[in-house]
Amino acid sequence: MASCPYNTSGLPTVRAGAARRVITPALGCCLAGYFHERIATWVRDDLHCHALVLEADGGRLALVSCDLICVEADTADAMKAAIATATGISPERVLIHCTHTHTGPTVRRTSGLAAGPEYLAALPGKVAETVRAATADMFDAIVFAGRREEAGLGSNRLGRQPDGNEVFGKAGVIGPAGPIDPEVLALGVRDLAGRLRAMVVNYAMHPDTIGGGTADFLSADWPGEIGKALASVYGPEVVTVFLNGACGDINHARWEPTRLPTGRAAKSVQMGRTLAGCAMAAVETAEPLESARIGAALHWLDIPFYTRDAAYFAEVAAARAKPAAELRGWEQALLKMDGLWTYDGQVAHVPVQALRFGDVIFAGLPGEIFVKWGLEVKHWSPGRFTFMAELANGWFGYVPTSDQALRGAYGARPILSRQLVSDAGRQMVDNLQVLMWQLWTN
Repeated sequence: MASCPYNTSGLPTVRAGAARRVITPALGCCLAGYFHERIATWVRDDLHCHALVLEADGGRLALVSCDLICVEADTADAMKAAIATATGISPERVLIHCTHTHTGPTVRRTSGLAAGPEYLAALPGKVAETVRAATADMFDAIVFAGRREEAGLGSNRLGRQPDGNEVFGKAGVIGPAGPIDPEVLALGVRDLAGRLRAMVVNYAMHPDTIGGGTADFLSADWPGEIGKALASVYGPEVVTVFLNGACGDINHARWEPTRLPTGRAAKSVQMGRTLAGCAMAAVETAEPLESARIGAALHWLDIPFYTRDAAYFAEVAAARAKPAAELRGWEQALLKMDGLWTYDGQVAHVPVQALRFGDVIFAGLPGEIFVKWGLEVKHWSPGRFTFMAELANGWFGYVPTSDQALRGAYGARPILSRQLVSDAGRQMVDNLQVLMWQLWTN
């Protein structure tokens, strides 16, 4: 083995393993992410499950990222149970994340689109096999964490109107209704010869770039392009685990005019290369982590589902009274989803998770989290690097801030996009803060 180019004197003993497996479904599946049906007739690039296992002080953590739009909590639980059986890693030490590609299969049973039961049934076994493969190929490792900023790829996709309401889009508004999170975080894992074996990349952005409403193909979108770009530099064996940040209200559409690509494959490739470049710069200039202290916390919150009220029923009645030809797209979707809603008066069991590895915290929440919540998590985190992962361990719809939940934009509309009560985000984030500090002080 070649001598290590890094000074490893005094660094903690760390072991790591990484693996990926193809999880591309059969052609003919229904694509997720829109309210209308789109059928996959070809594969642009395969979907994967990516896993990184970190071991120190006799304990292990597993980060799992799937090129899927989301998984519901019971599916995530089944994945964790299969992982525990295959590897012995307990559920609270496993973070299951979905990148949120909109050119993957429908996997949510309550989406109004057809989910393939055979594919869903096979997913836990495929994910567990990926983690098992990672544990079977552990190596002595050095871990590096770094950050860069990239503010030029997208924008907050909600606009504030003069009357204080908010809309999805930029027409007739006075400006964006929220910020973005420009931070690109990267965790690099090298063997003792200095070779990069795995990279965790964290950035907040909706992956609905490559296909749009007319897509008829399967693709991991720009998160997959990050992996391709990193592999072109470090070699095809490098495993890229992408964790999407709090991006419920963030997408790739800019507010300013541009001559750069604005969508489809060209934009996806541009974004993937840009973020890969940021991740490489972050890791290549980072100092190794001096601590490998491991900790994990997983807590289930009881949060009420939204219950339909008089204002909601009036809106639905007004939509039903319209001629079909006059219905707007969101009204058609609302009428469809209203017929599938069965959660009035019920309580959701919502998983909130924090993992610690040295100076790094991985924070997971199960929904499409608005960016202000992600920024708040980072602000109050005790970690030097806080990887905020939405769509972790389940899906409970969009999670806007408590005030934005009442302002009407897409992402805040009950049932159509928001499943829980308006204050759900605050409850999740407050609990997550407690878990992070428990890991830091215990």
